[in-house]
Amino acid sequence: MLKRRLGTSGLEIAPLVLGGNVFGWTADKATSFAVLDAFIGAGFNAVDTADVYSRWAPGHQGGESETVIGEWMANRRARPAVCLITKVGSPMPEGKGLRAAYIQQACEASLRRLRTDHIDLYLSHFPDPETPVEETLEAHERLISQGKIRAAGASNYDAKGLRLALEAASAGERARYSVLQPHYNLLVRDQYEGELEDLCISQDLGVIPYFALASGFLTGKYRSAADLSQSVRGGRMKDLMQGRPQALLGAMDRVCARHGATPAQLALAWLLARPGVTAPIASATSLVQLNELLPAVSLRLSEDDLRELSI
Repeated sequence: MLKRRLGTSGLEIAPLVLGGNVFGWTADKATSFAVLDAFIGAGFNAVDTADVYSRWAPGHQGGESETVIGEWMANRRARPAVCLITKVGSPMPEGKGLRAAYIQQACEASLRRLRTDHIDLYLSHFPDPETPVEETLEAHERLISQGKIRAAGASNYDAKGLRLALEAASAGERARYSVLQPHYNLLVRDQYEGELEDLCISQDLGVIPYFALASGFLTGKYRSAADLSQSVRGGRMKDLMQGRPQALLGAMDRVCARHGATPAQLALAWLLARPGVTAPIASATSLVQLNELLPAVSLRLSEDDLRELSI
């Protein structure tokens, strides 16, 4: 499979990233192993997780997803086949934020859970207003020099914060963020398009959007109040169903009919057609879900399709 260069990171990934937030949560260990087997077996390579996944679930402490992925890589001897992405900074029992000492501590904890000696891409999960960005970047550079990470990136940064971080980078002293992970999809466009998108393109950053399917809304299964009971995210869907989203779903239905595609495939293909996007992140809690998503990388949208979806 043709891989895409991930900004200036030196990494190459296939055009779909598997979201690991569900592993050890809504996908149990056996299901997670099966999904990972099928994803890598189909020629894809990038798996995204975070130390905090899935601390929000009752009885969880964080680290559940990393632990499952680590067990799978060890069991399958699959580490060489994986471009491994994880994150630091969200609240954990041991701490939070982007102070240098905590980044070092959290990285080593992630490495233990993942059963590996290095992380391919290590992301600052959220900006930390209490920590100078220079300190954060020096901590990432230290991890690179130690061989514990290959590249550093940022998640949830706005244009101002990302620009300041890029300006603070210094060769050999402070790492440069080479990748951005923004909240971006066909429904939620205002958080990325415009200044932030322009900055990523001009600075040659890799872009791997999360919530690519808008927490499942863009799969098309949430169309009325009666559909809200289908998922643990039903409450969030209620807000998304008002106004423009209904017109968007109608446009998606028309484009899907022309291509014989599903709404989920269309939503991912739309992201892949956007300038600067390297690969979207999508999660799957079953092989059925995964097998629906994978054909999205082969779906080519016309200019007419793209115009119809821009409503």
